[in-house]
Amino acid sequence: MTFAAALRNFLLPGFFFAMAWITPANGQNIQLHYDFGDGREYFTSTVEMFRPDDYGMTFFFIDFDYNASKTSGMSLAYWELARYIALPQFPGLSATLQYNDGLAERGPLGNTWLAGVSHLINVGGFMLFADVLYRHSYGADSPDGQLTFAWGQLYLDGKLLFTGYLDQWTADKDDETGKEMVTLSEPQLWYRLGAELSVGGELEVSRNFLPGEGWTVNPTLGLKWDF
Repeated sequence: MTFAAALRNFLLPGFFFAMAWITPANGQNIQLHYDFGDGREYFTSTVEMFRPDDYGMTFFFIDFDYNASKTSGMSLAYWELARYIALPQFPGLSATLQYNDGLAERGPLGNTWLAGVSHLINVGGFMLFADVLYRHSYGADSPDGQLTFAWGQLYLDGKLLFTGYLDQWTADKDDETGKEMVTLSEPQLWYRLGAELSVGGELEVSRNFLPGEGWTVNPTLGLKWDF
């Protein structure tokens, strides 16, 4: 089997997943969410892009929160970039290199490099990426590990999209010795109103993502435009 043929065997099911997960059109979208979480009540904008190519795929998203205490402008910026390289000799498996970074009024959120492997799992048409990652954050006492699941599934003849991710990783405790477990998950539901516009929202569930926070659950209502 040639490299190109093996790569197509990897990309074709992944392509269906990614187009369902991000945007069935051209692989990028912009979202505007209103956050109804306790004490939040502000807007968040998100830009996402997914792009497959001859060697694998690239994904990134950028979030901005608009809740600055003095100006009501941008209070948080956060982004993640992930590059996946297909391993044709191992169908469904890819190597990945990722970078996360961000800044909030409280201080930095990231400067984190991750590397590992990703496995594409198809369970009855439900597409799931499982990443096992080595995690190195600037200023951390020691490296950490991360497990990531990302999924996407279409319903109602392609009108309804269920998508999202779950990240679980270890991190240094805030102002203490030892490690703690951090959880961040954002399941989303989108209903397509037309070729580009969808209405829906997400449920952000996190634990210890920001210093000093335990479990938080924040629902949003949003619009998404694929382009």
